[in-house]
Amino acid sequence: MALAPINLLLMLKPLSLPALPIAALLLAAMALPAAAQTEPAKAQWYPLQMMVDGKPASFEPPTVAGKLWRLCALLPHGKDHYWWGVAWGLSEEAKRLGVEIGIYDAGGYDKLAMQKQQLRDCYKLKADAYIIAAIAADGLNAEAELLYNNHIPVIDLVNGMSTSKVSSRSLVHFSDMTRAAVAFMLKQPVQGKQTLGWFPGPEGAAWVTDAETGLNTALEGQPFTLYHGGYGMTETFAQADLVRKMVAAHHPDYIIANAVAATVASKYFTDGKRGKTKVISFYSNPQTIALTQEGALQATVTDSPVLQARVAVDLAVRWLDTGNAPKRVSPIIKVLTPENIKDADLEQTLPPANQWMIHQQLSPIDGATARIFRNLRPAPKTE
Repeated sequence: MALAPINLLLMLKPLSLPALPIAALLLAAMALPAAAQTEPAKAQWYPLQMMVDGKPASFEPPTVAGKLWRLCALLPHGKDHYWWGVAWGLSEEAKRLGVEIGIYDAGGYDKLAMQKQQLRDCYKLKADAYIIAAIAADGLNAEAELLYNNHIPVIDLVNGMSTSKVSSRSLVHFSDMTRAAVAFMLKQPVQGKQTLGWFPGPEGAAWVTDAETGLNTALEGQPFTLYHGGYGMTETFAQADLVRKMVAAHHPDYIIANAVAATVASKYFTDGKRGKTKVISFYSNPQTIALTQEGALQATVTDSPVLQARVAVDLAVRWLDTGNAPKRVSPIIKVLTPENIKDADLEQTLPPANQWMIHQQLSPIDGATARIFRNLRPAPKTE
C-alpha cells in the first residue's frame, strides 16, 4: 500500500463542609508507607496465566527481538504511580528484548494536542511500532488508523481506543474492574438499603466511561443509592476537592473510587469520627496497596499495569518480527484485601522502590541505544 496518506500525520497542527481542610487531605494522601514498595524485578516474570483472545492461556513472550526495533510509547501523564509502573514495565521489557523505546507522557488528560504532537515526533524519528495509552477513546483514532493502514503495528495499551484498526490490545475492560469491586462489596454484611459514593476519574476518558458502565450494570436491582462524586483529573488536589464536597453532603456506607480519590477518602475516615464509610479502589497504585495492607481500605482491585506494559512491548515485537500476534491479552483481574494481599505478587502492579516516572526520547534514526541494551544482555542459550 502506498505510504503517501500517512504524511497527513506530519501536517496535523496542535489545537491551538464540616469537612477536613483540603490541605490536610492533600498531605495525608501523599503519605506512602514503605510497605507498598517492591524490590527490583525478577529476571524472568513469565510464563503467566492470562486471558489471550478471550480464553485462559499461558502467555509466553519472545525471548529476544529479531532486530533492533524502535518503539514509541505514548502515555497520558506521569503524575501518579500507576503510570510510573507502566513506564517502568515498558522500559524493562524493551531492555530484556533488546529494542529501543521512547516513552512520552502528554502531561494530563486535557493534553490531547500534546499527545498528537508526540506521535508526530515519533513518526519523524521513524518509529517501527507504536504503543498508545490514549487520552481519549477517539482522540488518536485517525492517526492510529493511518499507521495501521500502512502496516505499522499499533498496540492499544490500558486506556482503550474506540477504533478497530489496531494491531493488538494489552488491556482489561475497566467495566470488569468495577464489577469486581461491586461484587466484593455485595459479599459484605449489609442491613437494609445502603448508600454508595462514586468517584470515577476524568470525564471522557475511555477507561472512565467503561468503569461507569460496569458499575451501573453491577448495581442494577441492588439495594444501593448512588451518590456521584463528580469527574476530575486523577490528581490529589482535584480528587481531594471532590471528596471534601461529597462528605459535606453525604456520609455514604461505601465509596468505590479511582485510586487517588480512594486514598484521600480512606485518610478522611481513618479516625472513625466522620462515620464508618468503607472504601474500595477500583484500580491499584502504591498508596492503595499500602492502605489495604494496613486495613484502611476494604479492597483494591488490580489490573496489573506493569504486566500490561510488558505485554504491549511483547506484542509490538511479535508483529514486527513475525507479522502476527494475539489480538488481545489481559492479565487476570484480582481483588486484593487485607487478608490476601500478603500472598500477592506486587511486581505485577508496582514499580520497584524509589522508581520514579521514566521519560526517554527515541534516539536519532541511526542511534545506538538498542544496541547498547543488547550488548548488556547475556546471549540467549542455544541448547
